Amino acid sequence: MKIMHIAGARPNFMKVAPVMQALENCAQPVEQLLVHTGQHYDFEMSQVFFEELGMREPDEYLQVGSGSHAEQTGKIMMAFEPVLLRHQPDWVVVVGDVNSTLACALVCAKLGVRVAHVEAGLRSGDREMPEEINRLLTDQIADLLFTPSKDGDANLLREGIDPAKIYFVGNVMIDSLVKMLPAALRRPVLADLGVTEGSYVLVTLHRPSNVDRPEALAHILSALSDLAQEQPVLFPVHPRTRARMREFSLEAPGVRFLEPLGYLDFLALTRGAGVVLTDSGGIQEETTFLGVPCLTLRGNTERPVTIEMGTNRLVASEREAILEAVAQVRQVRFENHGIPPLWDGKAATRIAEILLRNPCK
Repeated sequence: MKIMHIAGARPNFMKVAPVMQALENCAQPVEQLLVHTGQHYDFEMSQVFFEELGMREPDEYLQVGSGSHAEQTGKIMMAFEPVLLRHQPDWVVVVGDVNSTLACALVCAKLGVRVAHVEAGLRSGDREMPEEINRLLTDQIADLLFTPSKDGDANLLREGIDPAKIYFVGNVMIDSLVKMLPAALRRPVLADLGVTEGSYVLVTLHRPSNVDRPEALAHILSALSDLAQEQPVLFPVHPRTRARMREFSLEAPGVRFLEPLGYLDFLALTRGAGVVLTDSGGIQEETTFLGVPCLTLRGNTERPVTIEMGTNRLVASEREAILEAVAQVRQVRFENHGIPPLWDGKAATRIAEILLRNPCK
């Protein structure tokens, strides 16, 4: 069997790596191909993740780079089609909800190649989010849908997806976390930054609703600056966010702006944070597993299970709302948080077994 994996942006790498490893561990011989679309194209956002996760070099690198959503999706489709025709895989595995996910799934659907979607069924209900459109359309054309939580199954069934295509397998992001956490905790990043466990706020921002709107970004940065008067605020800055800060002439005195971090250093900082402020889906999941308080600066989430488990809450991107939420976190202990079913580090093995229809180690 020949299986092709698609990776385009940094959230994809932590999902692709465990699936590829699980397939390598199966007794049935599998030829695996890795396609990197280049949706994230600089070293800090891409290559360092390959190295830390122990992923081999891509078999194909499409180098699509940046652009508008429509432009980027179109460029990926045009670059991917000849690759797909040349290799003729039995399955193409797409992960997550980035433009590469939908673009490659569409090409497969047009050419009659079977598609498996890892992390299927997640829904925010907000169609203004490009990721929501990617999720909806990919799930409609995929042949196998691997869900990370039971709400994903319910969403797919409500949308008329054939139940025979749906498999609740758990969260492959947690597979990578479980495997890499011991190495992450050996990293000296906290000491290098002069912080101690539980003493700092960790921040990530990249979604257009927060960084492309001057008023929202100004509110967030003002809150972070206030927080920085009381404790360290560490902010590894996404290139998109940094560009918008320059464009809008916004600053946040006292905040410690960092260059983008590799997976291990960021995981170590997440594990040690007193609270995480983010608009990232994956970080909502990681903090849930780790039991770290997470404030998600969004009006909705496609991962409601992270709220049900007790460590994540939605907060408006407004200065006073953020400061109030952080103050509440300091007063409330998260002793009753839980870990969702099948977030056990074995999701990739379940995916491999379903793809091959045989037990794997």
